[in-house]
Amino acid sequence: MQALTKKPRTENLVPLNLMVNPANVATIKRYVETLENSDSIPWREAAGRRGSIPASILRGARSKKELTQTRLSELTGIPQRHISEMERGKRPIGKETAKKLSTALNVDYRVFL
Repeated sequence: MQALTKKPRTENLVPLNLMVNPANVATIKRYVETLENSDSIPWREAAGRRGSIPASILRGARSKKELTQTRLSELTGIPQRHISEMERGKRPIGKETAKKLSTALNVDYRVFL
């Protein structure tokens, strides 16, 4: 009779391919190494991110829609310099602004708050 043993962790692995900005490679590698060495850790802690999460979401959503800051400004009525400041985390994104951005970018406005 064979004894039951734990299944190897590699049995349920799936391949994962990422396209990332070269500037983020070291951060992502550090995050993956942290995951391999522990059961669970918040991604913000592992990545060591100090930036604003809403700013990153705004920048990513705008890039996904292939919009320039100028075009997003035209669609929302928000000055382009304000969009730039929001993407850099220098200007907070208020509720009304979030609603304008969400309409133009087709995302839920709460992700910006």
